Amino acid sequence: MVPALSFGAGTFGGRGELFGAWGDTDAAEARRLIDICLDAGLNMFDTADVYSAGASEEVLGAAVKGRRDRVILSTKAGLPMGDGPADAGTSRSRLIKTVDDALRRLGTDYIDLFQLHAFDAATPVEEVLSTLDDLVRAGKLRYTGVSNFAGWQLMKSLDAADRHGRQRYVAHQVYYSLIGRDYEWELMPLGLDQGVGAVVWSPLGWGRLTGKIRRDQPLPAGSRLHATADYGPPVDDELLYRVVDALDEIAGETGRTIPQIALNWLLQRPTVSSVIIGARNEEQLRQNLGALGWNLTADQVARLDAASAKAAPYPYFPYERQEGFARLNPHPLRRADGAV
Repeated sequence: MVPALSFGAGTFGGRGELFGAWGDTDAAEARRLIDICLDAGLNMFDTADVYSAGASEEVLGAAVKGRRDRVILSTKAGLPMGDGPADAGTSRSRLIKTVDDALRRLGTDYIDLFQLHAFDAATPVEEVLSTLDDLVRAGKLRYTGVSNFAGWQLMKSLDAADRHGRQRYVAHQVYYSLIGRDYEWELMPLGLDQGVGAVVWSPLGWGRLTGKIRRDQPLPAGSRLHATADYGPPVDDELLYRVVDALDEIAGETGRTIPQIALNWLLQRPTVSSVIIGARNEEQLRQNLGALGWNLTADQVARLDAASAKAAPYPYFPYERQEGFARLNPHPLRRADGAV
């Protein structure tokens, strides 16, 4: 059981070009942010070994010290942590080491949700699954998941887990936002079919849906996009401005902020188990928490769907456009009458 919103600790630590631009929250400020989260019922905190070269895990561990039983800790591993051949991937030896390193940095003897940060094509899925299974049986991990997998990669892994009696992945940490809906074509139906919940990263489109990015205006001086745009998911400018226009209109109707509306839209989508929010400070956190406790109307959701829609790629467009295809394989976001 996870909260609708979870907190991303990517702003903790502040080491390196990318994560230094995100934030540099220390343990004292992190403890204050976690206090606010727990008071609001948000008790899941997500990080990764590559976030600030391990500093994010260290800061998070220090901030939850003394209340480990009140929180769900989620971390990820698999991306390169150095230049050597053993510094990347999800081989048996590296998984054992990365889990032990994460436990030490987090100051705990178990991780609630451990996710593979990327698919490792050089390591057989059976080796990965057997190693994770051993770590679960040893009590070091409670549940396992993945992040940024293609549909075939996740399905191959789930099938191998079933065939060999290994622990199944229960979560897929994915990019999903009003300006990035590719998740819906294949990964969402897969999640529904296989019982894999989505943990959404970058729900505000890599900082583009804050309400500060506007048509015919330069980026705000303090935007992290100045330093990090090349790291994040690409987005067509016209799509972005179309979505922001729709968000603006609905903000006027609801009295909610643009980020709150964008987050609330995600909370109503199939398979979405938790949406990861980030915050550099208390004000941003409280703003994001305002996405809870209310719902967009069906009409408002439909308008946001229309503003953010893109043409379906092959092989999905026949199921979107032709009744015969849709009857055989209806998409989870579409009703029997074809409406979204």
